[in-house]
Amino acid sequence: MRFKLEGATIAAPTTTGTASTVSDATEVSVFNNSTTAYAVALLTAASGSVVGNITLGGGERVNIVKDRAHALYSANAAVMFTPINTRVS
Repeated sequence: MRFKLEGATIAAPTTTGTASTVSDATEVSVFNNSTTAYAVALLTAASGSVVGNITLGGGERVNIVKDRAHALYSANAAVMFTPINTRVS
């Protein structure tokens, strides 16, 4: 899959109050840099309502499409968030 990096990778915040918009990205690559499965939640904003959540197995990577204002956090900082753009030619 082709994609453009839109900013720096960050360690996932681990509380709802510190959840990140990941540079206001609309697409985020989420990588679990651990051998343990961890939950990732998407919120309407930091400390906001839960939009949805997933559990990533160790070493798993997914791309999440979200609104710019939506914020992400994880159960552990071993999960990494990178803003990306998959709509490139």
